[in-house]
Amino acid sequence: MESEKISAGKFSRNYGLILGLILIVLTVLMYVTGMQLEGTQWPMYIYYAIFPLTIFYAINQYKKTQGNLLSLSDAIKIGLATAVISALVFTVYNLLFNYVIDPEFTQQVMKAEMDRQLESGALTEEMIEKSASVREVLTNPFVGSAIFIAFSAIFGLIYSLIGGLIMKREQQ
Repeated sequence: MESEKISAGKFSRNYGLILGLILIVLTVLMYVTGMQLEGTQWPMYIYYAIFPLTIFYAINQYKKTQGNLLSLSDAIKIGLATAVISALVFTVYNLLFNYVIDPEFTQQVMKAEMDRQLESGALTEEMIEKSASVREVLTNPFVGSAIFIAFSAIFGLIYSLIGGLIMKREQQ
C-alpha cells in the first residue's frame, strides 16, 4: 500500500514558521541588547547558517515521509516555500515593529550608522549625506521587506536546488 503524497507547500509551512520565528528571536535579542544600534552583525551569521540547514532538513524530512523518494521539483518547492514563508513571517513582525512597537528605531539606527561613518573618517560628510537618501529608501519597512522576501526566495531556491541535487532519489 502506497503512502499518500503530502503537498510540498503544506509540508514547508511548519519549517517556514520555525525559521521565521528564529529570525524574529535573533532580531529581538539584538534590539533588546542594543546590538542593532551598535551595528553588531554576528548574531545574523547564526541565521545565515540556520537558513540553509533548515531548508536541507525540511527536504530530508519530506524525503523520509515519501518512502525515501524525492524529485528535484519537490525539493525546490519545499525549499522555496520554506524560505518565502519564513520571510513573510518576519515581514509581519518587521512591519509591526516599525509602525507599532518602535517607529523611531529605524531613524536611530541610521543616525548611529552615519555617526560611525563620520568617526571612521573613511567617507566625507558630503558622501555620507548623499548615501543617506539611498539608505532611507532601503530602510523603508515596505521596501526592505520586499527586498528581504526576494532575497529569501533567491537563496531558498539556490539552497533547495543544492539539497535537491544531493538528496534526489526518484522511483525506478
